[in-house]
Amino acid sequence: MAEIVNLRMARKARKRSGETALAAANRAKFGQDKAAKLARRREAERAEALLDGAQRERDS
Repeated sequence: MAEIVNLRMARKARKRSGETALAAANRAKFGQDKAAKLARRREAERAEALLDGAQRERDS
């Protein structure tokens, strides 16, 4: 016999899990102090400069 599922409760549980994932992402993104944000920004700039420096010159 199939298990009876309350669709309203299932819908709310699915919404709650999505909100939990979004909250975790926001905590990781916005929950850092100023020094950590600065370090992350400098690392991204360093990686971008390294990538730009490795590009080949195009012959016109």
